[in-house]
Amino acid sequence: MKRALKILWAVGRTPWSAPWSVRVPLDPLFAQPNQPRLRLPAMWGGLFNLRPGPEGAPNRPLAVFCTHQPSLSRILILLFAEAALALTAHAQATPFQADSNRGAQLFKDLSCSTCHNVNGQGGNIAPDLGRLADRDFTPAALAATMWNHAPTMWSTISARGVHVGDVTEQAAADLFAYFYSMRFFEKPGDAARGKRVFEERGCSKCHGLTQEAQPGIAPVSRWQSLNHPFALSEAMWNHMRLMLAATGAKRVAWPELSAQDVSDLLVYLRNLPTSSASAPLFEITTGATGSALFREKGCVTCHGSDAALAGRIRGRTMTEIAAAMWDHGPRMAAANAPPAVFQPGEMRELLSYIWAQQFFEDARDPARGRRVFVSKGCAGCHENAASGAPNLFSGARHFSGPVMTAVLWRHGPAMLERMKATGVKWPRLSAEDMSALIAYLNLSNKGKP
Repeated sequence: MKRALKILWAVGRTPWSAPWSVRVPLDPLFAQPNQPRLRLPAMWGGLFNLRPGPEGAPNRPLAVFCTHQPSLSRILILLFAEAALALTAHAQATPFQADSNRGAQLFKDLSCSTCHNVNGQGGNIAPDLGRLADRDFTPAALAATMWNHAPTMWSTISARGVHVGDVTEQAAADLFAYFYSMRFFEKPGDAARGKRVFEERGCSKCHGLTQEAQPGIAPVSRWQSLNHPFALSEAMWNHMRLMLAATGAKRVAWPELSAQDVSDLLVYLRNLPTSSASAPLFEITTGATGSALFREKGCVTCHGSDAALAGRIRGRTMTEIAAAMWDHGPRMAAANAPPAVFQPGEMRELLSYIWAQQFFEDARDPARGRRVFVSKGCAGCHENAASGAPNLFSGARHFSGPVMTAVLWRHGPAMLERMKATGVKWPRLSAEDMSALIAYLNLSNKGKP
Protein backbone atom coordinates (compact mmCIF):
# COMPACT_ATOMS: atom_id res chain seq x y z
CA MET A 1 0.00 0.00 0.00
CA LYS A 2 2.86 2.42 0.83
CA ARG A 3 4.39 1.88 -2.58
CA ALA A 4 1.06 2.48 -4.33
CA LEU A 5 0.51 5.71 -2.37
CA LYS A 6 3.98 6.91 -3.36
CA ILE A 7 3.19 6.17 -6.99
CA LEU A 8 -0.11 8.01 -6.83
CA TRP A 9 1.72 10.96 -5.30
CA ALA A 10 4.21 10.83 -8.17
CA VAL A 11 1.46 11.17 -10.77
CA GLY A 12 -0.06 14.06 -8.85
CA ARG A 13 -3.33 12.50 -7.73
CA THR A 14 -4.80 11.47 -4.42
CA PRO A 15 -7.23 8.59 -3.78
CA TRP A 16 -8.88 10.31 -0.83
CA SER A 17 -11.21 12.70 -2.66
CA ALA A 18 -14.40 11.81 -4.49
CA PRO A 19 -15.00 10.38 -6.98
CA TRP A 20 -11.97 8.22 -6.06
CA SER A 21 -10.18 8.76 -9.32
CA VAL A 22 -6.68 8.53 -10.70
CA ARG A 23 -5.51 9.47 -14.16
CA VAL A 24 -2.64 7.41 -15.51
CA PRO A 25 -0.91 8.42 -18.78
CA LEU A 26 -0.74 5.19 -20.73
CA ASP A 27 0.26 6.69 -24.08
CA PRO A 28 3.31 4.42 -24.47
CA LEU A 29 1.22 1.29 -23.97
CA PHE A 30 -0.80 2.23 -27.00
CA ALA A 31 2.26 3.24 -28.99
CA GLN A 32 4.65 0.38 -28.22
CA PRO A 33 3.60 -3.11 -29.31
CA ASN A 34 6.35 -4.94 -27.49
CA GLN A 35 4.99 -4.05 -24.09
CA PRO A 36 2.16 -5.76 -22.23
CA ARG A 37 -1.23 -4.07 -22.56
CA LEU A 38 -3.20 -3.49 -19.40
CA ARG A 39 -6.36 -5.55 -19.08
CA LEU A 40 -8.77 -5.52 -16.15
CA PRO A 41 -10.49 -8.70 -14.99
CA ALA A 42 -14.20 -8.76 -15.77
CA MET A 43 -15.05 -8.65 -12.04
CA TRP A 44 -13.63 -5.12 -11.91
CA GLY A 45 -16.15 -3.88 -14.45
CA GLY A 46 -18.46 -2.50 -11.74
CA LEU A 47 -15.65 -0.71 -9.96
CA PHE A 48 -13.89 1.07 -12.81
CA ASN A 49 -14.65 3.07 -15.90
CA LEU A 50 -11.85 3.15 -18.48
CA ARG A 51 -12.08 6.38 -20.43
CA PRO A 52 -9.72 6.69 -23.39
CA GLY A 53 -8.74 10.01 -24.88
CA PRO A 54 -10.37 11.55 -27.94
CA GLU A 55 -10.94 9.26 -30.91
CA GLY A 56 -8.29 9.77 -33.55
CA ALA A 57 -5.61 10.97 -31.17
CA PRO A 58 -2.29 9.29 -32.09
CA ASN A 59 -1.84 8.05 -28.53
CA ARG A 60 -4.94 7.86 -26.39
CA PRO A 61 -4.27 8.45 -22.66
CA LEU A 62 -6.39 6.41 -20.34
CA ALA A 63 -8.15 7.71 -17.26
CA VAL A 64 -9.32 5.23 -14.64
CA PHE A 65 -12.26 6.21 -12.46
CA CYS A 66 -13.46 4.26 -9.45
CA THR A 67 -17.24 4.45 -9.41
CA HIS A 68 -17.75 3.23 -5.84
CA GLN A 69 -16.17 4.16 -2.53
CA PRO A 70 -15.76 1.05 -0.38
CA SER A 71 -12.31 0.18 0.90
CA LEU A 72 -11.96 -2.60 -1.66
CA SER A 73 -12.32 -0.02 -4.41
CA ARG A 74 -9.54 2.05 -2.88
CA ILE A 75 -7.20 -0.93 -2.77
CA LEU A 76 -7.90 -1.98 -6.32
CA ILE A 77 -7.42 1.47 -7.77
CA LEU A 78 -4.13 1.84 -5.92
CA LEU A 79 -2.89 -1.47 -7.26
CA PHE A 80 -4.01 -0.53 -10.74
CA ALA A 81 -2.16 2.78 -10.50
CA GLU A 82 1.00 0.99 -9.44
CA ALA A 83 0.87 -1.47 -12.31
CA ALA A 84 0.01 1.25 -14.80
CA LEU A 85 2.90 3.48 -13.80
CA ALA A 86 5.36 0.62 -13.85
CA LEU A 87 4.25 -0.54 -17.27
CA THR A 88 4.20 2.99 -18.64
CA ALA A 89 7.79 3.54 -17.52
CA HIS A 90 8.70 0.19 -19.03
CA ALA A 91 7.16 1.12 -22.37
CA GLN A 92 9.13 4.35 -22.70
CA ALA A 93 12.39 2.60 -23.52
CA THR A 94 14.38 3.80 -26.50
CA PRO A 95 13.70 1.63 -29.58
CA PHE A 96 16.26 -1.15 -29.88
CA GLN A 97 18.56 -0.87 -32.91
CA ALA A 98 21.48 -3.09 -33.83
CA ASP A 99 23.61 -4.13 -36.80
CA SER A 100 25.53 -7.40 -37.02
CA ASN A 101 28.03 -5.94 -39.51
CA ARG A 102 29.01 -3.26 -37.00
CA GLY A 103 29.11 -5.99 -34.34
CA ALA A 104 31.45 -8.13 -36.42
CA GLN A 105 33.83 -5.19 -36.86
CA LEU A 106 33.63 -4.39 -33.16
CA PHE A 107 34.53 -7.99 -32.36
CA LYS A 108 37.84 -7.33 -34.09
CA ASP A 109 38.34 -3.73 -32.96
CA LEU A 110 37.76 -4.62 -29.29
CA SER A 111 40.43 -7.35 -29.57
CA CYS A 112 37.91 -10.10 -28.79
CA SER A 113 39.38 -12.12 -31.67
CA THR A 114 42.83 -11.92 -30.05
CA CYS A 115 41.70 -14.60 -27.62
CA HIS A 116 38.44 -15.98 -29.06
CA ASN A 117 38.10 -18.04 -32.23
CA VAL A 118 34.97 -17.83 -34.40
CA ASN A 119 34.61 -20.08 -37.44
CA GLY A 120 38.33 -20.73 -37.64
CA GLN A 121 39.41 -17.12 -37.28
CA GLY A 122 40.97 -15.63 -34.15
CA GLY A 123 42.97 -16.78 -31.16
CA ASN A 124 42.84 -19.98 -29.17
CA ILE A 125 43.42 -18.66 -25.64
CA ALA A 126 39.76 -18.27 -24.70
CA PRO A 127 36.76 -20.50 -25.48
CA ASP A 128 35.99 -21.06 -29.16
CA LEU A 129 32.82 -19.06 -29.68
CA GLY A 130 32.10 -20.90 -32.92
CA ARG A 131 31.35 -24.00 -30.88
CA LEU A 132 28.74 -22.11 -28.91
CA ALA A 133 26.65 -21.37 -31.99
CA ASP A 134 23.30 -23.16 -32.20
CA ARG A 135 23.30 -23.56 -28.45
CA ASP A 136 19.94 -21.99 -27.62
CA PHE A 137 21.27 -18.99 -25.69
CA THR A 138 18.98 -16.22 -24.61
CA PRO A 139 20.21 -12.61 -24.34
CA ALA A 140 20.08 -12.90 -20.53
CA ALA A 141 21.97 -16.21 -20.67
CA LEU A 142 24.70 -14.68 -22.81
CA ALA A 143 24.96 -11.68 -20.49
CA ALA A 144 25.18 -14.03 -17.49
CA THR A 145 27.87 -16.11 -19.21
CA MET A 146 29.94 -12.99 -19.84
CA TRP A 147 29.34 -11.82 -16.26
CA ASN A 148 30.61 -15.10 -14.81
CA HIS A 149 33.57 -15.17 -17.21
CA ALA A 150 34.54 -11.54 -16.55
CA PRO A 151 37.12 -11.92 -13.72
CA THR A 152 39.07 -14.55 -15.68
CA MET A 153 38.82 -12.47 -18.84
CA TRP A 154 40.10 -9.29 -17.19
CA SER A 155 42.96 -11.18 -15.54
CA THR A 156 44.02 -12.61 -18.92
CA ILE A 157 43.72 -9.25 -20.63
CA SER A 158 45.91 -7.65 -17.99
CA ALA A 159 48.51 -10.44 -17.97
CA ARG A 160 48.89 -10.42 -21.75
CA GLY A 161 48.74 -6.66 -22.17
CA VAL A 162 45.84 -6.84 -24.60
CA HIS A 163 44.42 -3.44 -25.50
CA VAL A 164 40.63 -3.41 -25.42
CA GLY A 165 38.30 -0.60 -26.31
CA ASP A 166 35.17 0.79 -24.76
CA VAL A 167 31.80 -0.96 -25.09
CA THR A 168 28.91 1.47 -25.18
CA GLU A 169 25.33 0.30 -24.92
CA GLN A 170 24.96 0.64 -28.70
CA ALA A 171 28.18 -1.32 -29.24
CA ALA A 172 26.88 -4.09 -26.99
CA ALA A 173 23.63 -4.17 -28.97
CA ASP A 174 25.61 -4.51 -32.20
CA LEU A 175 27.68 -7.32 -30.70
CA PHE A 176 24.51 -9.14 -29.68
CA ALA A 177 23.19 -8.73 -33.23
CA TYR A 178 26.45 -10.24 -34.50
CA PHE A 179 26.06 -13.17 -32.12
CA TYR A 180 22.46 -13.57 -33.31
CA SER A 181 23.63 -13.72 -36.92
CA MET A 182 26.01 -16.48 -35.82
CA ARG A 183 23.00 -18.42 -34.42
CA PHE A 184 23.97 -18.11 -30.76
CA PHE A 185 20.31 -17.78 -29.85
CA GLU A 186 18.92 -20.60 -31.97
CA LYS A 187 18.35 -24.21 -31.06
CA PRO A 188 20.95 -26.67 -32.41
CA GLY A 189 20.23 -27.98 -35.89
CA ASP A 190 21.27 -31.19 -37.59
CA ALA A 191 22.15 -31.41 -41.29
CA ALA A 192 21.13 -35.07 -41.64
CA ARG A 193 17.69 -34.34 -40.21
CA GLY A 194 17.49 -31.27 -42.42
CA LYS A 195 18.12 -33.36 -45.52
CA ARG A 196 15.32 -35.75 -44.52
CA VAL A 197 12.93 -32.83 -43.97
CA PHE A 198 13.85 -31.41 -47.39
CA GLU A 199 12.97 -34.74 -49.02
CA GLU A 200 10.02 -35.91 -46.92
CA ARG A 201 8.13 -32.59 -46.94
CA GLY A 202 8.34 -32.45 -50.70
CA CYS A 203 10.68 -29.44 -50.94
CA SER A 204 12.97 -31.28 -53.37
CA LYS A 205 10.13 -31.83 -55.88
CA CYS A 206 10.16 -28.15 -56.77
CA HIS A 207 13.44 -26.83 -55.41
CA GLY A 208 16.60 -28.27 -56.92
CA LEU A 209 19.87 -27.90 -55.10
CA THR A 210 21.94 -26.61 -58.02
CA GLN A 211 19.54 -26.53 -60.97
CA GLU A 212 15.88 -25.76 -61.50
CA ALA A 213 13.71 -28.75 -60.64
CA GLN A 214 10.68 -26.85 -61.96
CA PRO A 215 10.74 -24.09 -64.58
CA GLY A 216 11.11 -20.65 -63.04
CA ILE A 217 11.82 -21.88 -59.52
CA ALA A 218 15.29 -20.85 -58.35
CA PRO A 219 17.50 -23.65 -56.98
CA VAL A 220 18.84 -23.53 -53.45
CA SER A 221 22.28 -22.53 -54.71
CA ARG A 222 20.80 -19.13 -55.66
CA TRP A 223 18.95 -18.44 -52.41
CA GLN A 224 20.39 -15.32 -50.77
CA SER A 225 18.23 -15.22 -47.64
CA LEU A 226 19.54 -18.30 -45.83
CA ASN A 227 21.83 -16.26 -43.57
CA HIS A 228 19.46 -13.31 -43.11
CA PRO A 229 16.81 -14.12 -40.47
CA PHE A 230 14.45 -11.27 -41.40
CA ALA A 231 14.82 -11.85 -45.14
CA LEU A 232 14.27 -15.57 -44.67
CA SER A 233 11.02 -14.97 -42.78
CA GLU A 234 9.95 -12.58 -45.51
CA ALA A 235 10.77 -15.07 -48.29
CA MET A 236 8.92 -17.91 -46.55
CA TRP A 237 5.88 -15.70 -45.96
CA ASN A 238 5.72 -14.53 -49.58
CA HIS A 239 6.18 -18.11 -50.79
CA MET A 240 3.03 -19.20 -48.96
CA ARG A 241 0.79 -17.84 -51.72
CA LEU A 242 2.37 -20.11 -54.33
CA MET A 243 2.40 -23.05 -51.94
CA LEU A 244 -1.27 -22.61 -51.04
CA ALA A 245 -2.19 -22.58 -54.71
CA ALA A 246 0.01 -25.60 -55.48
CA THR A 247 -1.14 -27.77 -52.58
CA GLY A 248 -4.74 -26.83 -53.27
CA ALA A 249 -4.49 -27.72 -56.96
CA LYS A 250 -2.80 -31.05 -56.23
CA ARG A 251 -4.96 -31.72 -53.18
CA VAL A 252 -1.98 -32.59 -51.03
CA ALA A 253 -1.48 -31.78 -47.35
CA TRP A 254 0.27 -28.59 -46.30
CA PRO A 255 3.91 -29.39 -45.36
CA GLU A 256 3.97 -28.19 -41.75
CA LEU A 257 7.33 -27.21 -40.28
CA SER A 258 8.30 -27.04 -36.63
CA ALA A 259 10.98 -24.66 -35.39
CA GLN A 260 13.30 -27.66 -35.12
CA ASP A 261 12.55 -28.58 -38.73
CA VAL A 262 13.50 -25.09 -39.90
CA SER A 263 16.71 -25.15 -37.82
CA ASP A 264 17.66 -28.52 -39.32
CA LEU A 265 16.85 -27.31 -42.85
CA LEU A 266 19.00 -24.22 -42.41
CA VAL A 267 22.00 -26.18 -41.15
CA TYR A 268 21.66 -28.54 -44.12
CA LEU A 269 21.14 -25.91 -46.81
CA ARG A 270 23.70 -23.42 -45.51
CA ASN A 271 26.43 -26.03 -45.52
CA LEU A 272 25.87 -27.42 -49.01
CA PRO A 273 29.07 -27.13 -51.09
CA THR A 274 27.13 -25.25 -53.77
CA SER A 275 25.46 -22.77 -51.42
CA SER A 276 26.03 -19.16 -52.39
CA ALA A 277 24.38 -17.69 -49.30
CA SER A 278 25.94 -14.35 -48.42
CA ALA A 279 27.64 -13.57 -45.13
CA PRO A 280 25.33 -13.60 -42.09
CA LEU A 281 23.43 -10.36 -41.60
CA PHE A 282 21.08 -9.29 -38.84
CA GLU A 283 20.08 -5.64 -38.83
CA ILE A 284 17.41 -4.32 -36.45
CA THR A 285 15.87 -0.96 -37.27
CA THR A 286 13.76 1.39 -35.17
CA GLY A 287 10.70 -0.18 -36.77
CA ALA A 288 9.38 3.29 -37.63
CA THR A 289 6.95 1.95 -40.24
CA GLY A 290 6.06 -1.20 -38.30
CA SER A 291 2.76 0.08 -36.93
CA ALA A 292 1.57 1.13 -40.38
CA LEU A 293 2.65 -2.20 -41.89
CA PHE A 294 0.75 -4.09 -39.18
CA ARG A 295 -2.43 -2.42 -40.41
CA GLU A 296 -1.66 -2.32 -44.14
CA LYS A 297 -0.79 -6.02 -44.37
CA GLY A 298 -4.02 -7.00 -42.63
CA CYS A 299 -2.41 -8.36 -39.45
CA VAL A 300 -4.78 -6.25 -37.38
CA THR A 301 -7.82 -8.06 -38.83
CA CYS A 302 -7.09 -11.30 -36.99
CA HIS A 303 -4.59 -10.36 -34.28
CA GLY A 304 -6.54 -7.34 -33.08
CA SER A 305 -3.58 -5.33 -31.85
CA ASP A 306 0.16 -5.27 -32.26
CA ALA A 307 0.51 -5.64 -28.48
CA ALA A 308 -1.52 -8.86 -28.54
CA LEU A 309 0.67 -10.36 -31.26
CA ALA A 310 3.83 -9.15 -29.51
CA GLY A 311 2.72 -11.01 -26.40
CA ARG A 312 2.24 -14.23 -28.36
CA ILE A 313 5.74 -14.16 -29.84
CA ARG A 314 7.51 -12.93 -26.71
CA GLY A 315 10.80 -14.76 -26.20
CA ARG A 316 10.62 -16.66 -29.49
CA THR A 317 13.54 -16.75 -31.89
CA MET A 318 13.29 -15.74 -35.53
CA THR A 319 13.37 -19.41 -36.55
CA GLU A 320 10.43 -20.15 -34.28
CA ILE A 321 8.54 -17.17 -35.67
CA ALA A 322 9.28 -18.18 -39.29
CA ALA A 323 7.97 -21.70 -38.63
CA ALA A 324 4.84 -20.39 -36.90
CA MET A 325 4.13 -18.01 -39.79
CA TRP A 326 4.58 -20.82 -42.31
CA ASP A 327 2.12 -23.07 -40.52
CA HIS A 328 -0.27 -20.12 -40.31
CA GLY A 329 -0.86 -20.26 -44.07
CA PRO A 330 -3.67 -22.84 -44.23
CA ARG A 331 -5.56 -21.14 -41.41
CA MET A 332 -5.39 -17.85 -43.28
CA ALA A 333 -6.65 -19.53 -46.43
CA ALA A 334 -9.52 -21.13 -44.53
CA ALA A 335 -10.46 -17.69 -43.17
CA ASN A 336 -10.39 -16.27 -46.71
CA ALA A 337 -7.50 -14.01 -45.74
CA PRO A 338 -4.72 -14.60 -48.29
CA PRO A 339 -1.23 -13.59 -47.08
CA ALA A 340 -0.26 -10.07 -48.06
CA VAL A 341 2.95 -9.66 -50.04
CA PHE A 342 5.84 -8.03 -48.21
CA GLN A 343 8.23 -5.89 -50.23
CA PRO A 344 11.97 -6.26 -49.53
CA GLY A 345 12.76 -5.00 -46.05
CA GLU A 346 9.18 -4.70 -44.84
CA MET A 347 9.25 -7.85 -42.72
CA ARG A 348 12.39 -6.52 -41.02
CA GLU A 349 10.57 -3.27 -40.23
CA LEU A 350 7.53 -5.07 -38.83
CA LEU A 351 9.51 -7.49 -36.67
CA SER A 352 11.93 -4.79 -35.49
CA TYR A 353 8.86 -2.94 -34.27
CA ILE A 354 6.96 -5.80 -32.71
CA TRP A 355 9.60 -8.31 -31.60
CA ALA A 356 13.20 -7.11 -31.27
CA GLN A 357 13.17 -4.96 -28.14
CA GLN A 358 11.32 -7.44 -25.95
CA PHE A 359 13.51 -10.32 -27.17
CA PHE A 360 16.80 -8.63 -26.33
CA GLU A 361 15.48 -7.16 -23.12
CA ASP A 362 14.73 -10.73 -21.98
CA ALA A 363 13.22 -9.63 -18.67
CA ARG A 364 11.21 -11.99 -16.49
CA ASP A 365 10.17 -12.36 -12.85
CA PRO A 366 10.99 -9.07 -11.09
CA ALA A 367 10.10 -10.60 -7.69
CA ARG A 368 12.90 -13.11 -8.10
CA GLY A 369 15.07 -10.25 -9.35
CA ARG A 370 14.70 -8.44 -6.04
CA ARG A 371 15.72 -11.59 -4.17
CA VAL A 372 18.76 -12.00 -6.42
CA PHE A 373 19.63 -8.32 -5.96
CA VAL A 374 19.75 -8.81 -2.20
CA SER A 375 21.17 -12.34 -1.96
CA LYS A 376 24.05 -11.68 -4.39
CA GLY A 377 25.09 -8.59 -2.45
CA CYS A 378 24.08 -6.01 -5.07
CA ALA A 379 21.88 -4.14 -2.59
CA GLY A 380 24.73 -3.79 -0.10
CA CYS A 381 26.49 -1.35 -2.43
CA HIS A 382 23.92 -0.04 -4.88
CA GLU A 383 21.44 0.87 -2.14
CA ASN A 384 24.15 2.37 0.05
CA ALA A 385 25.18 5.88 -0.97
CA ALA A 386 28.28 5.69 1.25
CA SER A 387 29.67 2.79 -0.83
CA GLY A 388 30.27 4.99 -3.86
CA ALA A 389 28.46 2.52 -6.12
CA PRO A 390 26.03 4.05 -8.63
CA ASN A 391 22.34 4.15 -7.86
CA LEU A 392 20.81 1.78 -10.41
CA PHE A 393 17.32 3.08 -9.72
CA SER A 394 17.91 6.63 -10.89
CA GLY A 395 18.03 7.94 -14.42
CA ALA A 396 16.31 6.78 -17.56
CA ARG A 397 18.43 3.73 -18.41
CA HIS A 398 16.41 0.77 -19.63
CA PHE A 399 18.16 -2.52 -18.89
CA SER A 400 18.49 -5.45 -21.27
CA GLY A 401 20.95 -8.23 -22.02
CA PRO A 402 23.18 -5.91 -24.09
CA VAL A 403 22.92 -3.04 -21.57
CA MET A 404 23.96 -5.33 -18.71
CA THR A 405 26.95 -6.38 -20.80
CA ALA A 406 27.93 -2.77 -21.48
CA VAL A 407 27.62 -1.90 -17.79
CA LEU A 408 29.76 -4.92 -16.91
CA TRP A 409 32.43 -3.97 -19.43
CA ARG A 410 32.65 -0.34 -18.35
CA HIS A 411 32.30 -0.61 -14.58
CA GLY A 412 33.11 -4.24 -13.82
CA PRO A 413 36.91 -4.01 -13.44
CA ALA A 414 36.66 -1.25 -10.81
CA MET A 415 33.88 -3.15 -9.06
CA LEU A 416 35.99 -6.31 -8.97
CA GLU A 417 38.95 -4.48 -7.43
CA ARG A 418 36.73 -2.94 -4.78
CA MET A 419 35.22 -6.35 -3.99
CA LYS A 420 38.67 -7.89 -3.66
CA ALA A 421 39.70 -5.12 -1.27
CA THR A 422 36.69 -5.79 0.94
CA GLY A 423 36.92 -9.59 0.70
CA VAL A 424 33.67 -9.98 -1.22
CA LYS A 425 33.43 -12.76 -3.80
CA TRP A 426 32.36 -12.04 -7.36
CA PRO A 427 28.72 -13.15 -7.60
CA ARG A 428 27.85 -15.80 -10.15
CA LEU A 429 24.55 -15.47 -11.99
CA SER A 430 22.44 -18.00 -13.82
CA ALA A 431 20.48 -17.08 -16.95
CA GLU A 432 17.33 -16.99 -14.82
CA ASP A 433 19.05 -14.73 -12.28
CA MET A 434 20.09 -12.27 -14.99
CA SER A 435 16.65 -12.22 -16.62
CA ALA A 436 15.01 -11.59 -13.25
CA LEU A 437 17.50 -8.83 -12.38
CA ILE A 438 16.77 -7.06 -15.66
CA ALA A 439 13.05 -7.21 -14.94
CA TYR A 440 13.55 -5.91 -11.39
CA LEU A 441 15.85 -3.05 -12.40
CA ASN A 442 13.43 -1.90 -15.09
CA LEU A 443 10.48 -2.12 -12.75
CA SER A 444 12.36 -0.30 -10.03
CA ASN A 445 13.73 2.44 -12.26
CA LYS A 446 10.60 4.48 -11.71
CA GLY A 447 9.89 3.68 -8.10
CA LYS A 448 12.17 1.59 -5.90
CA PRO A 449 10.33 -0.28 -3.13
